[in-house]
Amino acid sequence: MYEEADNVAPILSRVHAGLREYPGPWELICVDDGSRDGTGERLREQAANYGNHVRIIELRRNFGQTAAMQAGLDAARGGLIATLDGDLQNDPADIPRMARELMERDLDLLQGWRLERRDGWLLRKLPSRIANWLIAKVTGVALHDYGCSLKLYRAEVIKPVRLFGEMHRFIPVWVAGVTDPRRIGETVVHHEARRFGVSKYGISRTFRVLPDLLAASFFLRYGARPGHFFGAIGMGLGLIGTLIMSYLLVVKFGLGEDIGNRPLLFVGILFLVASIQFLTTGVLAELLTRTFFASRDRPDFTIARQSDPDLAGWRRSE
Repeated sequence: MYEEADNVAPILSRVHAGLREYPGPWELICVDDGSRDGTGERLREQAANYGNHVRIIELRRNFGQTAAMQAGLDAARGGLIATLDGDLQNDPADIPRMARELMERDLDLLQGWRLERRDGWLLRKLPSRIANWLIAKVTGVALHDYGCSLKLYRAEVIKPVRLFGEMHRFIPVWVAGVTDPRRIGETVVHHEARRFGVSKYGISRTFRVLPDLLAASFFLRYGARPGHFFGAIGMGLGLIGTLIMSYLLVVKFGLGEDIGNRPLLFVGILFLVASIQFLTTGVLAELLTRTFFASRDRPDFTIARQSDPDLAGWRRSE
């Protein structure tokens, strides 16, 4: 939740109403992403009315949705984890059905699909459709609605995935890196118009998706072996440069022609130098990748205050 003070009481009430008949134990983790409108204070006040199964995490400043989601995922203790925005546009009552569907279909991730989305066409629907089409085409993970925050995960699949930057838009893509894409599904969920507060997104996010998409596509294919990516380019450029220089060698010593002023000589040198640069970049990328995997437990956020996990409980159906 970020700047969602008016939505605090309604969403806590709706979560409890939606999960009233859920047969297993559950907890609710509310992450305040550095709000300055009193969201954190209202969360603490409302949590006291429900019990210790409601846990509050307040980040020290606004780190962004991805970091806030990572904070909640780190704190979650259940075998199934559902993520939900705090704007009341998704219905928490969908979660029990999604949990049953995920188990019945034997999935690792069940993505919500806002088939009847209650948002404006120009600023919300159009950017989302463009982004969804681009992501599906580039990554090969075909889903209708990447932007829906209502998702259900198996904890053992989402816990190893570390979120940073703007990765919340591509969670199914990153999950596809640790599980079979066939174990990622989607289901239609309810969607409502925003009642309180203002949206934090607009059409500009479509353009921010492009660099994030390139990064996601690269990491999905070469995240554990970047040397293969840069090495293949380097060897290709080196081969072209070698062929050019071999041709010039024949021209120089076989035909006795002067090659000192030929543009092709400089092109061949450029290709060879670029080849060396790409090959060395691949080696450095491999070293950085190993460093990243060795230090990936470092979080991308700092917490100012949170409920004591040792005192946290579970909510059971009444």
